[in-house]
Amino acid sequence: MKVAIACDHRGFECKRFLLPALRSKGHEVLDLGCASAASCDYPDFAVAAATAIGRGEVEVAVLLDSSGIGMCVCANKIAGVRAGLVHDEVMARVARDANHCNAVCLGSDLLSQDQILKIVEAFLSTPFGKGRHLRRVGKISQLEQQAMVSPRSD
Repeated sequence: MKVAIACDHRGFECKRFLLPALRSKGHEVLDLGCASAASCDYPDFAVAAATAIGRGEVEVAVLLDSSGIGMCVCANKIAGVRAGLVHDEVMARVARDANHCNAVCLGSDLLSQDQILKIVEAFLSTPFGKGRHLRRVGKISQLEQQAMVSPRSD
C-alpha cells in the first residue's frame, strides 16, 4: 500500500519509529515531514499528506502530532480526505470499515509507540466494509461537493 506519513515536531520521534516498521511490512512510504524535532506548524504537514491523498498519489496517510486533533482538522479540509482521530485498534478498524477513512490521526503524546504501531497496522489492514456504509460515505462526499461550491452565503 502507498502510505504518506507526516508529523509536526511532537510526532517526529514516532514517525522515525514508524517509517522502518511500515517499510518492513511492504508498504511504500512517502515521508512528507517534518524533518526534525524543531518546532514547526502541523498544518503545513497535514495539508501535504492530505493533498497527496486527494491527488491519488497515496492511498492513505498517517498523521502524528501531540493530540492528533490539529492534523485531523486540517486533513479534513482537503477534498477527498476522510481523516479520523483514533485512540485504539477498535477505532482504527471502525474508521476504515464503516467510515472509509483514508487518513489516521494519532496523538503521539497520548499513545506509546507500541500502541501507535498496533493502531496503524489495524488501520492499514482493515478494508472498507461497503454495504450499508456506501450510502453514508456517499452522503459525506455530497456534503464535501456542496461545501466546495458554496461554503457560505455572504
